[in-house]
Amino acid sequence: MPLTGKQKRFLRAEAHALEPVVMVGKEGLTETLISAVSAALLRHELIKVRVHESSPAERAEVAEQLPSAAKAELAGQVGRVLILYKRHPHEPRINLPKADTTST
Repeated sequence: MPLTGKQKRFLRAEAHALEPVVMVGKEGLTETLISAVSAALLRHELIKVRVHESSPAERAEVAEQLPSAAKAELAGQVGRVLILYKRHPHEPRINLPKADTTST
């Protein structure tokens, strides 16, 4: 289920104090990098990923491909830093605001 705007704002605020835990470097998007992102998401639920200038992939390309490859949601992007979220399957630590299901 895609994140709502309210949930993305909440996650961006939660990620403010976090440091990037994965770096996309000169190798670009590799299976090893995707595995590292998946492992970090399982451990933390919310992570930052930095796309270095040496990366052959553009940051917009990484922002489009990495979340789907890691089965995560893109909560935000600030410059070369992506904020990714994936709810822990058994023990979620982050309580997202409820999605607004009413339509106006």
